[in-house]
Amino acid sequence: MNQEQFSKYDSEFCGSVPIHLINVIQPYGVLLVVDINSLSIIQVSENTFPLFGVSAINMVEKKLSEFISDKEITELKTHLSEGVTEKLPLLWELNGERYTLIAHRKNNCFILEIENLPSGGGEDAHFVRVFRKIKNAMSNIEAAVSTEAACTVAAAELKKVSGFDKVMIYRFDEDWNGHVLAEAMEEGMESYIGFTFPASDIPKQARDLYLSNPYRYIPNREYAPVRLYPVINPATATFIDLSDCNIRGVSKVHLEYLGNMRVNASMSTRILFNGKLWGLIACHHRTARTMNYTMCAVFELLSGIISNKITSLYNRERLTKEEKVHQVYNTMVEALFKTGDVPGSLLFGAKTVLDLFSASGAILYFGNRSYSVGTVPPPEETDDLLLWLHTRKLRATLPVAALSVEYDRAELFQDIASGLLALPLNTQRDEYLLLFRPETVQTINWGGNPEERIFFEKDMRTYHPRYSFKLWQENVTGVSLPWEDVELNIAESLRSLIFQYNAENP
Repeated sequence: MNQEQFSKYDSEFCGSVPIHLINVIQPYGVLLVVDINSLSIIQVSENTFPLFGVSAINMVEKKLSEFISDKEITELKTHLSEGVTEKLPLLWELNGERYTLIAHRKNNCFILEIENLPSGGGEDAHFVRVFRKIKNAMSNIEAAVSTEAACTVAAAELKKVSGFDKVMIYRFDEDWNGHVLAEAMEEGMESYIGFTFPASDIPKQARDLYLSNPYRYIPNREYAPVRLYPVINPATATFIDLSDCNIRGVSKVHLEYLGNMRVNASMSTRILFNGKLWGLIACHHRTARTMNYTMCAVFELLSGIISNKITSLYNRERLTKEEKVHQVYNTMVEALFKTGDVPGSLLFGAKTVLDLFSASGAILYFGNRSYSVGTVPPPEETDDLLLWLHTRKLRATLPVAALSVEYDRAELFQDIASGLLALPLNTQRDEYLLLFRPETVQTINWGGNPEERIFFEKDMRTYHPRYSFKLWQENVTGVSLPWEDVELNIAESLRSLIFQYNAENP
């Protein structure tokens, strides 16, 4: 299989399902929707009676003040004043017990998610116990010297802190397939370390929700959904948007997916890089597992620590790469201005473009001549390649990691030149610098056959996830190592330098 077929396993169908408008919740919490101005309850989940002693139908249109104290009303209004967008935890006293709730604003409403298990007393002692658990985790993650090491430590520490049977950490690639980098699990469970899962397993609309909601918790996939009353939200005249709600219901296909994995409870927490979704921490448990808000907050805290650590490591690696690249670049520029020899400075000096771009071969078309160094395609093929580039009318550097996908004849020499970096120096005179990278044959270990990621029933509307997550291998050919941003930036600098040099030295 070549790069054209590889990795395109996202799903437009799965990505179009409006999971934020599912209009039911999981029963480990109670949902209240309150009008901001009047503080009237306009919508509730149908499981209110155990907490409030009042049915859903009898709570709607009542004032919130009929159920909680004036102090709690003031606290709610103060913490969710105009302009506050963050979700905040609060404590309410109901039926003589204290309950944790998460409060946030949505349009002209307060959305209140109340845990239906009492939080108990002794918050200070409980905080100390929890903090003691995560202190070592924080220190060990901070001590990691690579992304892989940080993920490995984080998976092991989170398993100890949370008690889940399995904790995995995986990174998304550019096509949103997920690669499992680290795993800590109980004996007897199926290992997915090194596996890749197709993008459709977490479709776009599900990925987008992690940008507004740090985690997704399902204590029991066999839960009975709790409906909202009334079904249509009076404030919006439509289903209420539950994007920011932790207790939001879960699509049937995802619950079936967990069942096929023999998982009954799950917790997934985001990892961000520069504000974008980089990966997820995925926790699985073979039986139902209840966690309170405190432990969920621990996951949110540690996901932030892991995100910061990965960003720090990446920036350090990038800085090291930039320093190395600029040292080579400066050596070449110094040689150019000393000798005035463009081909000699780029291709045959102490440091060459092969060093600068980690390339295996290069061809320079300059001054009606061609010069080459390293391993390059035969002349009859590069002449046609040059013609193809001319038709592209390049105005900037062109990076390609799978040349045969865009240029058919590249299949004839993909073993030595699957990757191309083309720098247009003067397109009117067909002056280019072409850099090549060889093919890097990859074996992808998929978690189940990605071609069978979705099964449709005869009605072509009802669908199911794949049943097996056993190793399914795919060989990918015709692809080189990708060209990094650091290399693309220095390529533009080199291109501009040569253009300016030629203008000043005709």
